[in-house]
Amino acid sequence: MKPSQKVIAIDGPSASGKGTVASRVAAALGWDYLDSGALYRLTALYAQQNNTEWSDEQNVAALAAKLPVAFEAQRILLDGKDVSADIRTEAIGMGASTIAALPSVRQALLQRQRDFLTEKGLAADGRDMGSVVFPDACLKIFLTASAETRAQRRAKQLGLPCEGIEYDRIMADIEARDEADRRRKAAPLVQLPDARLLDTSHLTIEESVKKVLDWYEKI
Repeated sequence: MKPSQKVIAIDGPSASGKGTVASRVAAALGWDYLDSGALYRLTALYAQQNNTEWSDEQNVAALAAKLPVAFEAQRILLDGKDVSADIRTEAIGMGASTIAALPSVRQALLQRQRDFLTEKGLAADGRDMGSVVFPDACLKIFLTASAETRAQRRAKQLGLPCEGIEYDRIMADIEARDEADRRRKAAPLVQLPDARLLDTSHLTIEESVKKVLDWYEKI
């Protein structure tokens, strides 16, 4: 039996709050944090900047392999430019979902993600952290919330009202991305048998973080 990795792997759908929870868990434990979704969003943005179609698996994978990314405090740099806001648009989110379905792209980013794990420990969020990237994580969590709750959170994050055309578009984008993530052949979004379910629809961020920390302390 393989020894478990000092990793808390948090997987879940778009806008479920897994990134916020994972980053706060990492801070509470003094561990490093990996936002795997950012790598896919960065790759989608980098492909766009290089006039490469997201469906062009070979060339997108080549770009992913040499992605000039750097994480500095609260900033995400792509080729030296702060793109923290650029990668959070719904369009780039859908692009990330598109390229995440390409096996060659996932393979190109796999080792990059694993390299984030050090002796300090790692809280990682994404869609295949527990199933593919860190299969021996000491704690696996499937963090989710209703589509409506996630749409409301994303709208508030963008400073938009939770009604009207813009809100309806956010809801449609979230539902479309959920479907794409579930149906893709390469590492589809799914709750693993050994992952604990955490539905945050009616929980605050603080309550969600405490739940994860409680589970970790009981390992």
